[in-house]
Amino acid sequence: MPKKYWLMKCEESECTFNELKERPGSVGHWRGVRNYQARNFLRDEMAKGDLVLFYQSNCETPGVGGVAEIARTGYPDPSAFDTSSRYFDEKSNPDEPRWFSVDVRWKRPLKRFVPLSDLKAAAELSEMKVVQRGQRLSIQPVTKAEFDLVCKLGGRA
Repeated sequence: MPKKYWLMKCEESECTFNELKERPGSVGHWRGVRNYQARNFLRDEMAKGDLVLFYQSNCETPGVGGVAEIARTGYPDPSAFDTSSRYFDEKSNPDEPRWFSVDVRWKRPLKRFVPLSDLKAAAELSEMKVVQRGQRLSIQPVTKAEFDLVCKLGGRA
C-alpha cells in the first residue's frame, strides 16, 4: 500500500515536537481526538510508516517543527473509557469504541521551524488544508508534493 502523508496538530500544552523525542522510544500516543472526520483518518486510513508533519498549534507561532511517522495504526482510544480523563466519553464502550488513537514516533527535526505564515506565503501550498480559512481539523491529509515542500521550507528536502 502506498505511503500516505499527514499533518497532525498538537497543542503546545500537550506535547511539543522536542518533547516527543524525549518520550520512551520517542513515541507519543495520539489521544483525545473528538472529531468524527479526524477519527475516521485515525481508524481507517493511517498506516504504519506513514509520514507526519508535526504541527504545533495553540501557541504564539503555530507551524511545523519536524517529521514523525505512524508507529502503530488505529486502536480504541483508552482515554474515552477513563473516567478521570478530560477526554472521557460515557457513550463510548470497549466493545464498540467511538474514538481511536494512533502512536506516532519522532523521526527527524526540520532545520528551521516553518511557521503558518510561511505555509500561507507559498503559492504551491494554497490547496493545503491548514492554510485555508476555517480549516481547524487536527488531522489532515497532505499530498507528497505538499509534504516535500514543507520539508524543503524547513531546510530538509
